[in-house]
Amino acid sequence: MNYWLMKSEPGECSVDDVLAANNSSVPWVGVRNYQARNFMRDAMQVGDGVLFYHSSCAEPGIAGIARVASSPYPDPTQFDLLSPYYDAKSKPAEPRWILVDVQVIKKTRIVGQGGEQDARAACGVEPGHGIGRADRTAAMERLMGRAGDAVSLNFSRSGGLEKFYKIDADFSSTNY
Repeated sequence: MNYWLMKSEPGECSVDDVLAANNSSVPWVGVRNYQARNFMRDAMQVGDGVLFYHSSCAEPGIAGIARVASSPYPDPTQFDLLSPYYDAKSKPAEPRWILVDVQVIKKTRIVGQGGEQDARAACGVEPGHGIGRADRTAAMERLMGRAGDAVSLNFSRSGGLEKFYKIDADFSSTNY
């Protein structure tokens, strides 16, 4: 079993939105990066663990534990003229973009970059000094690295390609 860190902006789709959805599950629409698409198509399996990460918000971090809930299938937004994810070059007979459904298992307290104390300690920033975005990113990399996790690639709902962590540990027994 693999574990994935998947990012979403809470204004677009939050952990609470997924919990309110039918079966606490949503299609992970809008990924528009070929390497990320290939991860969903070729590497993700039903039942794989997901750390649901809130990004671009006041308190970014892991907001829930989830799982991959479907096999990959074509992202319908690529064919929707009104969608911001519309792709004129994608055809129904040969879709370019794939998605999987993600099902939230439980909401957690925010874990990660929102934890100022852990971030400061991980990147050596003294109390009273500001932590910038680059510092928080470095802190998260160090925190994840200390846990022995493998750095790979991330795909967010907005289709961006950023650093991503494929988690190599069993987080199911951790208390959140």
